[in-house]
Amino acid sequence: MTTAARPLAGRTIALPESRELDRLAGLIEAEGAATWRCPLVAILDAPDPRLVEAWLRELAAGGLDDLIFLTGEGLRRLLAAAERLGLHADVVAALGRARKITRGPKPARALHEIGLSPELAAPVPTTTGVIDALRGLELRGRRVGVQLYGEDPNRPLVEFLAAAGAQVRTVSPYIYASASDGAAVATLIDALDAARIDAIAFTSASQVDRLFQVAGPTGEPRLRAALAGVRVAAIGPIVVEALGARGVRIDVVPDKAFVMRNLVGALVAALGARA
Repeated sequence: MTTAARPLAGRTIALPESRELDRLAGLIEAEGAATWRCPLVAILDAPDPRLVEAWLRELAAGGLDDLIFLTGEGLRRLLAAAERLGLHADVVAALGRARKITRGPKPARALHEIGLSPELAAPVPTTTGVIDALRGLELRGRRVGVQLYGEDPNRPLVEFLAAAGAQVRTVSPYIYASASDGAAVATLIDALDAARIDAIAFTSASQVDRLFQVAGPTGEPRLRAALAGVRVAAIGPIVVEALGARGVRIDVVPDKAFVMRNLVGALVAALGARA
């Protein structure tokens, strides 16, 4: 298929993705689109590795009955830390013994990479979905490990577990940091405002936060107006919620598993046919 014959030929799509930027860009460019790459956040290991080590040692010693994984990135970083500590085999064995609950396909995929599967998956990949999945379980006295991310303490989930009588042990294996300087993000906003971009595809709520942070209070009205002039794509419910909280209209969301390939398919369906 020639470039001109591909469904997204002539389109330009902005990508705030960081960790899997090349993969997402490759999928979109294979459909004929040009990509505007502007990674908005970087992912770094937790600043205090002692907290991660303590959690892993408790897990390896059999101190956790249930494990809730919110992101694939978090589980992979925990496994990498276990490898550095010489605990990898013990941690994997403990993972196999514990009851594992996942939010969305990414943590489930990370478990599959080490030959394991979740015992329970949230019906909707959100904190509310995880809580709904847990409601039918007897949690009193259970020692529950919760993998958090960034600096979000996820109070709704932790408070639900505590109210159900669980002993909660949280761990945050990574944090977010700025990936693009303010000038690069400002250039992206200018391009959105000038209608040089057809769509922008968000893959995490932290990208939304960073974009509005750079715009600042005085630039928010202009950014909202610019986003109203392009197609806004969100990979799943968490990103939809973050955009909705900012008053942004969402045009494209996958209607099945919330993964990058399905996001690209939804963009093709929305943008592939010219009016």
